[in-house]
Amino acid sequence: MLETTRLNIPEAARKSLEGEALQREEALQVLDLPRERLPELLEAVYTVRRTYKGNRVGIQILTNARSGDCTQNCAYCAQSRDAKSSPGAYRLVPLRKLLDDGSLAQRKGLSRHCIGLSGIRFSDREIDEFADHVRRLKQTSNAHICCSIGFLTPQQARKLKEAGVNRINHNLNTSRRFYPEICTTHTYLQRLENIRMLQEEGFEICCGGIVGLGESREDVADMFFDIRAIRPQSVPVNFLIPVGGTALEKADVSPLTPEYCLKVLSLARLMIPQADIRCAAGREIYLKGREKEMFHAVDSIFASGYLTVGGQSVEDAIRMVAEAGFESNVEY
Repeated sequence: MLETTRLNIPEAARKSLEGEALQREEALQVLDLPRERLPELLEAVYTVRRTYKGNRVGIQILTNARSGDCTQNCAYCAQSRDAKSSPGAYRLVPLRKLLDDGSLAQRKGLSRHCIGLSGIRFSDREIDEFADHVRRLKQTSNAHICCSIGFLTPQQARKLKEAGVNRINHNLNTSRRFYPEICTTHTYLQRLENIRMLQEEGFEICCGGIVGLGESREDVADMFFDIRAIRPQSVPVNFLIPVGGTALEKADVSPLTPEYCLKVLSLARLMIPQADIRCAAGREIYLKGREKEMFHAVDSIFASGYLTVGGQSVEDAIRMVAEAGFESNVEY
């Protein structure tokens, strides 16, 4: 796709470095940038990335602590109530699994231990049980913990904060306009309200999205504008992996070329420059062999998989970061 107006790349980088928001037209120009201008964009974006994040990459692992039996109908998710196949349901993993993963994170010098729980709402008893697990984990590992756990009440949020959860992940996933196309069992506004409550309770926020759901480029840009307004500490960018049995198992992912994925990641860095920009699900599929370019924008990745989908091993991720000329980031 050709730019209708030529993007002033140095000006976009200047705005980002000075905390000024891009115009919507500029954001769309980033996503529509011709291939031959991609090296120029990546060099400019690397200036922003280096200013805020240096030359280091944070590697994180993700524990699927509660799986399946979800009441929501998110079109991309294998744990959705409407998915025709299930990765296996369990209420809460044994404490030993969390302790082992926390030990791995500390032993390998990883930056963060992320914990995901399927479902949208939880009883106080379930939160109490999980909080006890977190306390035990904190006793044996000084890992920074990020938890993806749906909608919480303020009281439940305080319990998890007191137990030692540092950051909560709650993705917007797509734009406000497109959201009803991927989920109808809760609303975009409910997500925004939940994030505001969590910030009031003192949590760091991890908030990102998924690209490749069938959205337009305008939707991608609008999603990043909304994420920028939230001011999260971390922005995970996922590229859709069509999972069998989900509503999007036959989604057309041909637009997810390496070049387009790099432009999406570049826009995330320009829009939310001080946040951790994480290339999450789909990295190993759509950007394999382009890691050095990816790290011009990205300072964070996952290793060992994404809840229901496998991924690069921790050892291979550490090696890949080093071979790309970057350093693994230890945050303990």
